[in-house]
Amino acid sequence: MKLSQTFVKTLRDVSKSETAKNAQLLIRAGYVYKEMAGVYDFLPLGLRVLENIKNIIRKELNNIGGQELLLTTLQKPELWQKSNRWDSKKMDIWFKTTLASGGELGLAPTHEEPITNLMRTYISSYKDLPIYAYQFQTKFRNELRAKSGILRTREFLMKDLYSFSPDQASHDKFYHQVEKAYQKIYQQLGIGQDTFETFASGGVFAKYSHEYQTLTPVGEDTIWYNHDKSLVFNDEVFTDQILAEFGATKADFTSATATEVGNIFTLGVKYAEPLELKFQNQTGQRQAVYMGCYGIGISRLMGVIAEKYADDKGLVWPESIAPFKYYLIGIGEQGSKIANELHALNPELILLDDRNLRPGEKFTDSEILGIPYRLVISNQTLATNQIELTNRQSGQTSLLTIDEFTSKL
Repeated sequence: MKLSQTFVKTLRDVSKSETAKNAQLLIRAGYVYKEMAGVYDFLPLGLRVLENIKNIIRKELNNIGGQELLLTTLQKPELWQKSNRWDSKKMDIWFKTTLASGGELGLAPTHEEPITNLMRTYISSYKDLPIYAYQFQTKFRNELRAKSGILRTREFLMKDLYSFSPDQASHDKFYHQVEKAYQKIYQQLGIGQDTFETFASGGVFAKYSHEYQTLTPVGEDTIWYNHDKSLVFNDEVFTDQILAEFGATKADFTSATATEVGNIFTLGVKYAEPLELKFQNQTGQRQAVYMGCYGIGISRLMGVIAEKYADDKGLVWPESIAPFKYYLIGIGEQGSKIANELHALNPELILLDDRNLRPGEKFTDSEILGIPYRLVISNQTLATNQIELTNRQSGQTSLLTIDEFTSKL
């Protein structure tokens, strides 16, 4: 990409009404645009970050047998009435609309009901199981207060995975596979060292569920961890009674603020029973499918990472999800010529700043955008056939030959 060909520009000031650090950083850098409270557009660079996050998740889920699909956002009442979740008094986050032809539809806040109903077509025998299906889908939730920038919004991108197993033993085996996959995902995203699997409330079918919480200074949640972080609890389950089950007391733990970046739940037959998702087992009996669900907020992850690793100059993206690896600046006629030639070698890795601006302005924008490496080609560097390379995170600068750089592409 060439910056001269994109409509996005960095901003020197962001509206004072936007108080969340992640949104301030992303708006200033031209990654997102705020439409209204809790609703953001993702601009070309922001979309590239989202796609990079998705690709990391997609790879790990495919490795454990996940099959990607895409379900509709529009939902009919009948399915949700069967699970008793259509009534807005029971689930108060619905966005609902009326059809011109009459009748009501909703915008899906989650997808347990529709995917359970879909699987009735494809599951009839134990031979059809297990099935692991996931999607990247926009969710709509009528939050009373949309806050914290892109961390809590009314429209957001989510990865939701659903497992369909013949029994609890089969479910538990896959559940542990997802735990390992999530650990790999967060490591690749650059937040593994600060993201912990926590014990959380399990609901009806399990004593506990698990959440993945990333330590952040302004997180919405409180977690409690022991000295070696081998036991971590969400605040709602941090009770003397529960700690006693683990041979621990409150004195063993320290609190921290964190933001939830993922969750995994055992659903059991909560949706399979009312929606009649059943199969014939090996003895010829009909029984309900045993289910689980596993979520990761994609846009929320982007906000957490943006906020966590920024400095006073701007964003600092981990290389794994950055929109580009290199921010290339050519100074002078010869420097600009060679910069264009290098950009042409791999435009997917290199963001070329070919705008008619002073070098200082380009340097500032490179820091605001947070691209991992800045490359500068000038008459001074060309005198020794070299390129200046600056690491955005460390600030360290080194010189390498043009051949050394092209070998990295």
